[in-house]
Amino acid sequence: MAEITEIGAVRQKKVRISTVIIYLVLVLLAIIYIIPLLWVLEVSLKTNAEVFQSPFAFPKVLQLGNYIFAWTTGKLGKAMLNSLVVCTVTLAISLFFGAMTAFAIGRMKWRMANATMAYIMIGMMIPVHCVLIPLFVRFSRIGLTNSLPGLILPYLTFSLPQIVFLMTGFFKSLPRELFEAACIDGCGIYRMFFTIALPLSRTGLYVAGMMTFIGNWNELLLAMVFISDPTRKTLPVTLTYFVGPYATNYVQMFAAIVIAVLPSILVYCAFSNQIVGGLTAGAVKG
Repeated sequence: MAEITEIGAVRQKKVRISTVIIYLVLVLLAIIYIIPLLWVLEVSLKTNAEVFQSPFAFPKVLQLGNYIFAWTTGKLGKAMLNSLVVCTVTLAISLFFGAMTAFAIGRMKWRMANATMAYIMIGMMIPVHCVLIPLFVRFSRIGLTNSLPGLILPYLTFSLPQIVFLMTGFFKSLPRELFEAACIDGCGIYRMFFTIALPLSRTGLYVAGMMTFIGNWNELLLAMVFISDPTRKTLPVTLTYFVGPYATNYVQMFAAIVIAVLPSILVYCAFSNQIVGGLTAGAVKG
């Protein structure tokens, strides 16, 4: 009996040590990721002279005028509105059609399901640089260049494969007995999708939606090539105007970066708890 107690105490000690090591690693990673963000925030509240004299010291006087300049003179307000429209429309349409496609592939039985999945996954392997010139030529012929709809369409194209891939795994993990019982009760395909599949896969929707929104929010290449009108520029393209060919105002540029990064951080903070809560709820049975 004493030996069993001693073995249990040793195991508990090992578990405690491993837990402490895990927490130390997590704290270290958090510090590594947070410090650069805090430094960017600190620089955005300085003057250029303070940045070059003491880049890591706290500002003597908070220069809130950097944010006013970035928002007004830098025209970040209009650019943020354009990015918000493009990302929101892309997110809504891609999640709707991507979830429906994933449900058809993951839960419905039909002959071309695997071939359709393979065809959609090809979209994840094609770099945007390969289709940039053909897309621009085609869109210029039909008048879609220099417009927000012309930017939404390629965003949809590149967002759908990722959403279908993620949501298919979530739909396949759902118990088949739920759908069999729904069929016995006379539930149709669309009702089964909206009332059973989607609520149970909301964690996948949060993950796919967050990845899609942040990815499109930070996209630069397509927005820079397809949009030439300054009033229709998105936020990443507008940020490039803060870097001049001969001189750069670093404090105003960092203030613009803080404004651009803030929506992504807010989206992540808003949905991170729901993602963790959904994963915890799905891990408990009975």
